[in-house]
Amino acid sequence: MNAGITPDTLPDLSVAGIPRLGAGEPELARMVEAAANGGTPLMLLYVDIDHFRSINENMGEEVGDQALTLLSERLHQVTGPAARVWRHASDEFVVAVPRGPDTLAPEAFGDFVREQIELPMTVLPYTLFLSGTVGVALCPEHAENTSRLLQCAESAVHQAKHEGLNLTRLYSHGAAISVRTDSIIARQLVKATANDELRLFYQPQINAHDGRVIGMEALLRWYSPTLGMLVPERFMHVAEKLGVIVQIGDWVLKKAFQQARIWRDWGFDDFEIAVNVSILQLLRPDFVEEVLQAVQAAGIPPQMVVLEVRQNALAKDMNLVHRTLANLHREGIRLTLDDFGMGDSNLDSLMRFSVDKIKIDRSFVQGVPVSNREVAITCAIIAMGHQLGMKVIAHGVETDTQLGFLRRNNCDMFQGHLFGEPMTAEEAGTVLRRRYLRGDAFAATKPDRTLLLLDDEENILRSLVRLFRRDGYRILAASSVGDAFELLATNDVQVILSDQRMSDMSGTEFLGRVRVLYPDTVRLVLSGYTDLATVTEAINRGEIYRFLTKPWNDDDLREHIRQAFTTYESQPHHRSNG
Repeated sequence: MNAGITPDTLPDLSVAGIPRLGAGEPELARMVEAAANGGTPLMLLYVDIDHFRSINENMGEEVGDQALTLLSERLHQVTGPAARVWRHASDEFVVAVPRGPDTLAPEAFGDFVREQIELPMTVLPYTLFLSGTVGVALCPEHAENTSRLLQCAESAVHQAKHEGLNLTRLYSHGAAISVRTDSIIARQLVKATANDELRLFYQPQINAHDGRVIGMEALLRWYSPTLGMLVPERFMHVAEKLGVIVQIGDWVLKKAFQQARIWRDWGFDDFEIAVNVSILQLLRPDFVEEVLQAVQAAGIPPQMVVLEVRQNALAKDMNLVHRTLANLHREGIRLTLDDFGMGDSNLDSLMRFSVDKIKIDRSFVQGVPVSNREVAITCAIIAMGHQLGMKVIAHGVETDTQLGFLRRNNCDMFQGHLFGEPMTAEEAGTVLRRRYLRGDAFAATKPDRTLLLLDDEENILRSLVRLFRRDGYRILAASSVGDAFELLATNDVQVILSDQRMSDMSGTEFLGRVRVLYPDTVRLVLSGYTDLATVTEAINRGEIYRFLTKPWNDDDLREHIRQAFTTYESQPHHRSNG
């Protein structure tokens, strides 16, 4: 097998030249009959190209046809001269491979085929990055006639799609059950939206500092007339095949935004509504406009919206996805990278995307703090996220032990059954009214975070107090250096934010004295006046942690203060006393 085939070496074939697998295909029937009668055993691969519909929709059918032609020829060349390749349906292939003594094991062969599909493909003016899901069936082990063997291979594909795209699975009896279920789902799902069978549930997202509810993730459920309530993993792969996944995604966006408006009208204007979006939605040329129209129709600010994007959307360098996310971010929409740590991850691509948060996959959270591997991965994700300026949310928090570990390692947000299972909009509204969940657990594991603000301009001081109050800090405010020293003498203060130009003393001079009296504090200067020599000297002497400038950006300033508390809590004195 030649694994070194590149797009440039492939001949120019037309789609019409790709052999189609028709009913009773004589060559396949001959190969199956030989294998069933004691001849060379046969391996049948059912190859489904992931998300291929998006290429036809966004780049044109001519590009799609050329891609299929190149892919067909690539499969011909890499599977060997004894193998046969047919096109089956619009974006599916069937590959029959005689199993000689040197042939790879079935699943290993399927993985090899997937790797060939993933090689970059040039169809000017585009470079395409495809992936495929592969189901494998064997003759005579699984079936001894052509029709049954094809059914087994297709069942294996559907089983793989239940677990996720870009996988290889060998046929099992359970896969056949999945195919029958998928057939029922396909007949009913096309009418699910029109029949009002879709529902949204909501799960709280929690501030790591104090247990405050700061977001709700909208979670889709479908009430099938015969199968009951289904989660997306049971039906979204069918929705993709039927072409209704975009329609369902649009319904979710509009419904979630409408609910967010209801809660905002109740007075809850400082939380976010998170919605999952599929890669097919991101590949739509008008997706940014569709999101903004839904936001405007609901009457909520863009900053209230968080779109959660699965990691596999970033695994390939798709320019359209890059542009879409950048344009959404530019309009104020927040973005979360979902299920981080699972599957392929391109860290270089991650740095180039406009992502605000990383969500740690629940499989890692479930392993902490017992499993060394999960602990190491979780800590690395948190550290990497913070280094890239992103918040980190842990998904699947279910125990107080997990909560304590994640808080000690400075995870920013939590989501999981410890704080509430997915619930109806009415139940979620009740949770919002409570505002704080599991306050006892937070009080038991974290002391008050006290922030001292010093500025001799009263209006600035009031603005700062309002800004930081939302983050759950215990705030002390002083309008003079004398008041600030009195507050420091009677309170346990961890972080200080001081103005630079004040009538009785400069900020750097004040913080220099504070360093002598209270060396464990983390000290920052905020000022519109910049004396670089003075500031540099103060930093070099260790008197100030950071110098920040006015006017400030609210989110950036809040992040600096959060990092200052993190720095305080990472010091040896805090760890030994905590």
